[in-house]
Amino acid sequence: MKVCYIAKVTGVVQGVYFRASAQNMAIDLSLSGYANNQEDGSVELMVCGDEANVQQMLSWLETGPDEAEVEAVTAEPTNFRDVNHFSIG
Repeated sequence: MKVCYIAKVTGVVQGVYFRASAQNMAIDLSLSGYANNQEDGSVELMVCGDEANVQQMLSWLETGPDEAEVEAVTAEPTNFRDVNHFSIG
């Protein structure tokens, strides 16, 4: 089953290669979506794809790359969007 989630990751997640690492993980898991820095210092992501792979990505967000210090992750399901890439902005 294909699903999409919008996630917000807070903590030390900007300037630590969080978005690039998330993009690499998403590509490895055949997911699409995006990762964007937010003005409040968080990173917002949309991840879409097979439910098991999306869940694996959401679990990865709890720690992120080695340089990150994740404080919290919130994730809400959203309507599935058929996007064919994972972009960072």
